[in-house]
Amino acid sequence: MTPTRAAARAPRLDLAVGKATMAFLLAIAAWLMPAPAAAQIGSDRYSAMVLDARNGNVLIAANADEQRYPASLTKMMTLYMLFEALREGRVQLNTAIRMSEEAASRPPSKLGLPPGMTLTVEQAILALVTKSANDVASAVGEHLGGSEDRFAQLMTLRARAIGMTRTTFRNASGLPDPDNVTTARDMATLGLRLLRDFPNRYHYFSTVHFAWGRQMIRNHNRMLGDYEGADGIKTGFIRDSGFNIVTSAMRDGVRLVGVTMGGSSWVERDRHMGALMDQGFAQLGVAARPPSSLMAGGGAVGAARAATVRGRGTVDRRAVATRSAPTRARVGAGQGTAAASA
Repeated sequence: MTPTRAAARAPRLDLAVGKATMAFLLAIAAWLMPAPAAAQIGSDRYSAMVLDARNGNVLIAANADEQRYPASLTKMMTLYMLFEALREGRVQLNTAIRMSEEAASRPPSKLGLPPGMTLTVEQAILALVTKSANDVASAVGEHLGGSEDRFAQLMTLRARAIGMTRTTFRNASGLPDPDNVTTARDMATLGLRLLRDFPNRYHYFSTVHFAWGRQMIRNHNRMLGDYEGADGIKTGFIRDSGFNIVTSAMRDGVRLVGVTMGGSSWVERDRHMGALMDQGFAQLGVAARPPSSLMAGGGAVGAARAATVRGRGTVDRRAVATRSAPTRARVGAGQGTAAASA
Protein backbone atom coordinates (compact mmCIF):
# COMPACT_ATOMS: atom_id res chain seq x y z
CA MET A 1 0.00 0.00 0.00
CA THR A 2 1.33 3.42 -0.93
CA PRO A 3 1.85 6.12 1.72
CA THR A 4 -0.83 8.20 0.04
CA ARG A 5 -3.45 5.41 0.32
CA ALA A 6 -2.41 4.64 3.88
CA ALA A 7 -2.82 8.28 4.81
CA ALA A 8 -6.26 8.34 3.21
CA ARG A 9 -7.39 5.29 5.17
CA ALA A 10 -6.06 6.52 8.51
CA PRO A 11 -9.05 8.79 9.32
CA ARG A 12 -11.44 5.96 8.50
CA LEU A 13 -9.51 3.56 10.72
CA ASP A 14 -9.49 6.10 13.52
CA LEU A 15 -13.25 6.56 13.11
CA ALA A 16 -13.85 2.82 13.18
CA VAL A 17 -11.69 2.38 16.26
CA GLY A 18 -13.44 5.31 17.89
CA LYS A 19 -16.87 3.81 17.22
CA ALA A 20 -15.77 0.40 18.53
CA THR A 21 -14.34 2.01 21.66
CA MET A 22 -17.53 3.99 22.22
CA ALA A 23 -19.65 0.87 21.78
CA PHE A 24 -17.46 -1.01 24.25
CA LEU A 25 -17.70 1.80 26.80
CA LEU A 26 -21.47 2.00 26.41
CA ALA A 27 -21.74 -1.76 26.93
CA ILE A 28 -19.68 -1.53 30.11
CA ALA A 29 -21.76 1.39 31.35
CA ALA A 30 -24.98 -0.53 30.67
CA TRP A 31 -23.63 -3.55 32.54
CA LEU A 32 -22.70 -1.44 35.56
CA MET A 33 -26.03 0.39 35.73
CA PRO A 34 -28.84 -1.06 37.90
CA ALA A 35 -31.08 -3.37 35.90
CA PRO A 36 -34.45 -2.01 34.75
CA ALA A 37 -37.79 -3.47 35.83
CA ALA A 38 -37.78 -5.96 32.95
CA ALA A 39 -34.34 -7.22 33.97
CA GLN A 40 -32.87 -10.29 32.34
CA ILE A 41 -31.28 -11.40 35.59
CA GLY A 42 -32.53 -14.94 35.88
CA SER A 43 -33.52 -16.37 32.50
CA ASP A 44 -36.54 -18.62 32.90
CA ARG A 45 -36.23 -18.57 36.71
CA TYR A 46 -36.70 -14.82 36.99
CA SER A 47 -39.77 -13.18 38.49
CA ALA A 48 -40.37 -10.03 40.49
CA MET A 49 -42.99 -7.83 42.10
CA VAL A 50 -43.14 -4.58 44.06
CA LEU A 51 -46.19 -3.58 46.12
CA ASP A 52 -47.25 -0.38 47.84
CA ALA A 53 -47.65 -1.70 51.39
CA ARG A 54 -50.23 0.96 52.25
CA ASN A 55 -52.87 -0.44 49.92
CA GLY A 56 -51.38 -3.53 48.26
CA ASN A 57 -51.31 -1.89 44.84
CA VAL A 58 -48.93 -3.55 42.39
CA LEU A 59 -46.29 -1.12 41.12
CA ILE A 60 -44.03 -3.54 39.23
CA ALA A 61 -44.56 -7.13 38.12
CA ALA A 62 -42.63 -9.56 35.97
CA ASN A 63 -43.64 -13.24 35.65
CA ALA A 64 -45.36 -12.66 38.97
CA ASP A 65 -47.70 -15.66 38.75
CA GLU A 66 -45.21 -18.17 37.39
CA GLN A 67 -44.34 -20.87 39.91
CA ARG A 68 -40.83 -20.81 41.31
CA TYR A 69 -38.90 -22.58 44.06
CA PRO A 70 -38.98 -20.39 47.17
CA ALA A 71 -35.86 -21.87 48.82
CA SER A 72 -35.46 -20.29 52.26
CA LEU A 73 -38.23 -17.78 51.61
CA THR A 74 -40.24 -20.76 52.87
CA LYS A 75 -39.09 -19.81 56.37
CA MET A 76 -41.20 -16.65 56.15
CA MET A 77 -44.23 -18.93 56.36
CA THR A 78 -42.63 -20.97 59.15
CA LEU A 79 -42.18 -17.71 61.04
CA TYR A 80 -45.75 -16.65 60.23
CA MET A 81 -46.99 -19.87 61.82
CA LEU A 82 -44.72 -19.37 64.84
CA PHE A 83 -45.87 -15.76 65.30
CA GLU A 84 -49.46 -16.97 65.10
CA ALA A 85 -48.78 -19.57 67.80
CA LEU A 86 -47.32 -16.81 69.98
CA ARG A 87 -50.36 -14.61 69.43
CA GLU A 88 -52.71 -17.45 70.35
CA GLY A 89 -50.73 -18.39 73.46
CA ARG A 90 -49.78 -21.87 72.25
CA VAL A 91 -46.12 -21.00 72.83
CA GLN A 92 -44.21 -18.27 74.67
CA LEU A 93 -40.93 -16.63 73.74
CA ASN A 94 -39.16 -18.73 76.38
CA THR A 95 -40.85 -22.02 75.39
CA ALA A 96 -38.20 -24.70 74.79
CA ILE A 97 -38.05 -26.33 71.35
CA ARG A 98 -36.30 -29.70 71.28
CA MET A 99 -33.92 -30.63 68.48
CA SER A 100 -34.79 -34.11 67.20
CA GLU A 101 -32.37 -36.39 65.37
CA GLU A 102 -34.34 -35.84 62.18
CA ALA A 103 -34.20 -32.05 62.49
CA ALA A 104 -30.52 -32.10 63.46
CA SER A 105 -29.72 -34.09 60.31
CA ARG A 106 -30.76 -31.26 57.99
CA PRO A 107 -27.94 -29.93 55.77
CA PRO A 108 -26.56 -26.39 56.14
CA SER A 109 -27.26 -23.67 56.63
CA LYS A 110 -27.88 -24.85 60.19
CA LEU A 111 -27.35 -23.86 63.80
CA GLY A 112 -25.82 -27.23 64.68
CA LEU A 113 -27.67 -27.89 67.94
CA PRO A 114 -27.17 -31.58 68.91
CA PRO A 115 -30.19 -33.92 69.10
CA GLY A 116 -31.93 -33.77 72.45
CA MET A 117 -30.84 -30.21 73.22
CA THR A 118 -33.22 -27.27 73.15
CA LEU A 119 -33.45 -23.62 72.26
CA THR A 120 -36.14 -21.07 73.06
CA VAL A 121 -38.79 -19.86 70.67
CA GLU A 122 -37.11 -16.45 70.53
CA GLN A 123 -33.73 -18.00 69.78
CA ALA A 124 -35.42 -20.03 67.04
CA ILE A 125 -36.89 -16.85 65.53
CA LEU A 126 -33.48 -15.19 65.48
CA ALA A 127 -31.76 -18.27 64.04
CA LEU A 128 -34.33 -18.42 61.23
CA VAL A 129 -34.12 -14.71 60.44
CA THR A 130 -30.32 -14.45 60.43
CA LYS A 131 -28.73 -17.87 59.88
CA SER A 132 -31.71 -19.25 57.94
CA ALA A 133 -31.09 -22.42 59.93
CA ASN A 134 -32.66 -25.49 58.32
CA ASP A 135 -32.34 -27.62 61.45
CA VAL A 136 -34.19 -25.00 63.50
CA ALA A 137 -36.94 -24.69 60.88
CA SER A 138 -37.51 -28.45 61.04
CA ALA A 139 -37.55 -28.41 64.85
CA VAL A 140 -40.11 -25.59 64.84
CA GLY A 141 -42.25 -27.54 62.39
CA GLU A 142 -42.13 -30.65 64.55
CA HIS A 143 -42.96 -28.63 67.68
CA LEU A 144 -45.97 -26.90 66.15
CA GLY A 145 -47.26 -29.63 63.84
CA GLY A 146 -46.22 -32.88 65.51
CA SER A 147 -44.19 -33.73 62.41
CA GLU A 148 -42.62 -31.61 59.71
CA ASP A 149 -44.82 -33.19 57.04
CA ARG A 150 -47.96 -32.31 58.97
CA PHE A 151 -46.62 -28.81 59.61
CA ALA A 152 -46.04 -28.32 55.88
CA GLN A 153 -49.69 -29.23 55.27
CA LEU A 154 -50.75 -26.66 57.86
CA MET A 155 -48.44 -24.09 56.25
CA THR A 156 -50.09 -24.68 52.88
CA LEU A 157 -53.60 -24.39 54.29
CA ARG A 158 -52.73 -21.15 56.07
CA ALA A 159 -51.02 -19.81 52.97
CA ARG A 160 -54.15 -20.40 50.89
CA ALA A 161 -56.26 -18.74 53.58
CA ILE A 162 -54.25 -15.52 53.36
CA GLY A 163 -54.38 -15.36 49.57
CA MET A 164 -51.30 -17.33 48.45
CA THR A 165 -53.18 -19.23 45.78
CA ARG A 166 -50.30 -20.83 43.87
CA THR A 167 -48.09 -21.88 46.79
CA THR A 168 -47.54 -25.38 48.16
CA PHE A 169 -45.17 -26.13 51.01
CA ARG A 170 -43.55 -29.53 51.54
CA ASN A 171 -41.21 -28.67 54.41
CA ALA A 172 -40.49 -25.91 56.92
CA SER A 173 -37.11 -24.90 55.56
CA GLY A 174 -37.27 -24.62 51.78
CA LEU A 175 -34.75 -27.41 51.21
CA PRO A 176 -35.12 -28.85 47.69
CA ASP A 177 -38.43 -30.54 46.93
CA PRO A 178 -40.01 -30.43 43.45
CA ASP A 179 -43.43 -29.75 44.95
CA ASN A 180 -42.32 -26.91 47.24
CA VAL A 181 -43.38 -24.02 44.99
CA THR A 182 -44.58 -20.43 45.13
CA THR A 183 -44.80 -17.26 43.03
CA ALA A 184 -43.47 -13.72 43.34
CA ARG A 185 -47.02 -12.50 43.93
CA ASP A 186 -47.58 -15.00 46.73
CA MET A 187 -44.27 -14.08 48.39
CA ALA A 188 -45.16 -10.39 48.19
CA THR A 189 -48.51 -11.24 49.74
CA LEU A 190 -46.78 -13.11 52.57
CA GLY A 191 -44.37 -10.25 53.19
CA LEU A 192 -47.27 -7.84 53.38
CA ARG A 193 -49.21 -10.09 55.75
CA LEU A 194 -46.22 -10.46 58.07
CA LEU A 195 -46.10 -6.66 58.29
CA ARG A 196 -49.84 -6.23 58.84
CA ASP A 197 -50.64 -9.27 60.96
CA PHE A 198 -47.64 -9.13 63.31
CA PRO A 199 -46.53 -5.50 63.67
CA ASN A 200 -45.12 -6.34 67.10
CA ARG A 201 -42.95 -9.16 65.69
CA TYR A 202 -41.76 -7.64 62.43
CA HIS A 203 -38.76 -6.05 64.18
CA TYR A 204 -37.09 -9.47 64.26
CA PHE A 205 -36.51 -9.19 60.52
CA SER A 206 -34.33 -6.14 61.18
CA THR A 207 -31.87 -8.19 63.24
CA VAL A 208 -28.39 -7.64 61.83
CA HIS A 209 -26.37 -9.99 64.08
CA PHE A 210 -27.24 -12.89 66.34
CA ALA A 211 -24.77 -14.12 68.95
CA TRP A 212 -24.95 -17.87 69.54
CA GLY A 213 -22.42 -19.11 72.04
CA ARG A 214 -19.09 -17.81 70.79
CA GLN A 215 -20.41 -17.28 67.27
CA MET A 216 -21.57 -13.95 65.93
CA ILE A 217 -23.96 -14.82 63.13
CA ARG A 218 -24.56 -12.16 60.49
CA ASN A 219 -27.90 -11.88 58.77
CA HIS A 220 -27.76 -13.22 55.21
CA ASN A 221 -29.84 -10.22 54.14
CA ARG A 222 -27.24 -7.65 53.10
CA MET A 223 -29.90 -5.19 52.04
CA LEU A 224 -30.10 -4.28 55.72
CA GLY A 225 -27.95 -1.20 56.10
CA ASP A 226 -26.86 -1.27 52.45
CA TYR A 227 -30.15 0.01 51.00
CA GLU A 228 -31.61 3.10 52.62
CA GLY A 229 -34.87 2.33 54.39
CA ALA A 230 -34.62 -1.48 54.16
CA ASP A 231 -35.63 -3.24 57.39
CA GLY A 232 -36.29 -6.88 56.35
CA ILE A 233 -37.42 -9.48 55.26
CA LYS A 234 -35.72 -12.70 53.99
CA THR A 235 -33.31 -14.21 51.47
CA GLY A 236 -33.22 -17.67 49.94
CA PHE A 237 -31.13 -19.86 47.67
CA ILE A 238 -31.03 -23.38 46.33
CA ARG A 239 -29.41 -24.35 43.04
CA ASP A 240 -32.74 -24.79 41.24
CA SER A 241 -34.19 -21.49 42.43
CA GLY A 242 -31.31 -19.10 42.02
CA PHE A 243 -30.97 -16.24 44.49
CA ASN A 244 -34.28 -14.99 45.93
CA ILE A 245 -35.18 -12.14 48.22
CA VAL A 246 -38.22 -10.47 49.76
CA THR A 247 -37.48 -6.93 50.91
CA SER A 248 -39.42 -4.25 52.74
CA ALA A 249 -38.23 -0.66 52.88
CA MET A 250 -39.68 2.65 54.02
CA ARG A 251 -38.81 6.13 52.78
CA ASP A 252 -40.65 9.36 53.61
CA GLY A 253 -43.47 7.40 55.22
CA VAL A 254 -43.99 5.20 52.16
CA ARG A 255 -43.38 1.48 52.57
CA LEU A 256 -42.81 -0.96 49.74
CA VAL A 257 -42.61 -4.74 49.69
CA GLY A 258 -40.53 -6.18 46.87
CA VAL A 259 -39.65 -9.65 45.57
CA THR A 260 -36.89 -10.77 43.24
CA MET A 261 -36.47 -14.44 42.35
CA GLY A 262 -33.94 -16.22 40.15
CA GLY A 263 -30.80 -14.11 40.46
CA SER A 264 -27.50 -15.66 39.40
CA SER A 265 -25.69 -14.27 42.46
CA TRP A 266 -26.62 -12.46 45.65
CA VAL A 267 -24.92 -9.33 44.30
CA GLU A 268 -26.97 -9.32 41.11
CA ARG A 269 -30.14 -10.12 43.05
CA ASP A 270 -29.62 -7.35 45.61
CA ARG A 271 -28.65 -4.73 43.04
CA HIS A 272 -31.71 -5.59 40.98
CA MET A 273 -33.94 -5.55 44.05
CA GLY A 274 -32.59 -2.12 44.90
CA ALA A 275 -33.24 -0.89 41.35
CA LEU A 276 -36.83 -2.15 41.51
CA MET A 277 -37.41 -0.52 44.88
CA ASP A 278 -35.96 2.76 43.58
CA GLN A 279 -38.32 2.54 40.63
CA GLY A 280 -41.28 1.86 42.93
CA PHE A 281 -40.49 4.79 45.19
CA ALA A 282 -40.09 7.05 42.15
CA GLN A 283 -43.54 6.03 40.91
CA LEU A 284 -44.98 7.18 44.24
CA GLY A 285 -43.16 10.50 44.17
CA VAL A 286 -40.56 9.67 46.83
CA ALA A 287 -37.38 11.67 46.30
CA ALA A 288 -34.42 9.72 44.93
CA ARG A 289 -31.52 8.90 47.22
CA PRO A 290 -27.80 8.85 46.43
CA PRO A 291 -26.64 5.38 45.35
CA SER A 292 -25.80 3.14 48.29
CA SER A 293 -22.68 1.00 48.51
CA LEU A 294 -24.85 -1.88 47.31
CA MET A 295 -26.08 -0.06 44.20
CA ALA A 296 -22.61 1.33 43.52
CA GLY A 297 -21.19 -2.18 43.60
CA GLY A 298 -19.22 -1.75 46.81
CA GLY A 299 -19.25 -3.72 50.01
CA ALA A 300 -17.80 -1.14 52.35
CA VAL A 301 -20.79 -1.02 54.65
CA GLY A 302 -20.88 -4.77 55.20
CA ALA A 303 -17.12 -4.97 55.64
CA ALA A 304 -17.12 -2.14 58.14
CA ARG A 305 -19.93 -3.76 60.09
CA ALA A 306 -18.12 -7.10 60.19
CA ALA A 307 -14.95 -5.38 61.38
CA THR A 308 -16.93 -3.68 64.12
CA VAL A 309 -18.29 -7.01 65.29
CA ARG A 310 -14.85 -8.61 65.28
CA GLY A 311 -13.58 -5.77 67.46
CA ARG A 312 -16.14 -6.34 70.18
CA GLY A 313 -14.21 -9.16 71.78
CA THR A 314 -15.88 -11.97 73.69
CA VAL A 315 -19.66 -11.95 73.62
CA ASP A 316 -22.00 -13.15 76.31
CA ARG A 317 -22.58 -16.90 75.93
CA ARG A 318 -26.32 -16.47 75.97
CA ALA A 319 -28.01 -15.62 72.68
CA VAL A 320 -27.93 -11.93 71.84
CA ALA A 321 -29.56 -10.11 68.95
CA THR A 322 -28.21 -6.90 67.50
CA ARG A 323 -30.88 -5.01 65.61
CA SER A 324 -30.53 -2.10 63.24
CA ALA A 325 -31.61 0.25 65.99
CA PRO A 326 -28.88 1.20 68.52
CA THR A 327 -30.32 -1.18 71.10
CA ARG A 328 -29.44 -4.70 72.09
CA ALA A 329 -31.86 -7.40 73.26
CA ARG A 330 -30.59 -10.23 75.43
CA VAL A 331 -32.43 -13.46 74.79
CA GLY A 332 -33.08 -15.70 77.77
CA ALA A 333 -31.68 -19.19 77.93
CA GLY A 334 -35.13 -20.78 78.18
CA GLN A 335 -36.24 -23.84 80.10
CA GLY A 336 -33.68 -26.62 80.00
CA THR A 337 -31.94 -25.12 77.02
CA ALA A 338 -28.35 -25.80 76.13
CA ALA A 339 -27.97 -22.40 74.47
CA ALA A 340 -25.14 -21.46 76.80
CA SER A 341 -22.98 -24.29 75.50
CA ALA A 342 -24.23 -24.47 71.92
